[in-house]
Amino acid sequence: MIGTRRSVVLAVFAAVFSVCASAEDVKGILVDVACSAKIIKEGQAAAKAHTRECALKEQCVKSGYGVYTAEGKYIVLDATGNEMAVAALKASKKTDNLMVKVSGKLTGELIEVKKLKIL
Repeated sequence: MIGTRRSVVLAVFAAVFSVCASAEDVKGILVDVACSAKIIKEGQAAAKAHTRECALKEQCVKSGYGVYTAEGKYIVLDATGNEMAVAALKASKKTDNLMVKVSGKLTGELIEVKKLKIL
């Protein structure tokens, strides 16, 4: 009985740990997909100069968002992350250098967003 209970508890801990282990944090600059090619080509200085005003233009909102990392990677946000990005941009008073921390499940160059915060 104790052995069975211990096995069940260990299985639950293993399942919880595996879910937590798949979550990742990504830090970088929030950039809309429409402007991402220019940012990737020109680098961090261009990413930091990208404005909140531009990111909230209709065509930019429709294109979706991603995070341009310090390593020069562009990680695309999922649909939930795009909604969070728009809300965060509208609530922010920052005009440029839109640093964010995004938490979620990273699969290749896409992140399934659980949390997004402009820093």
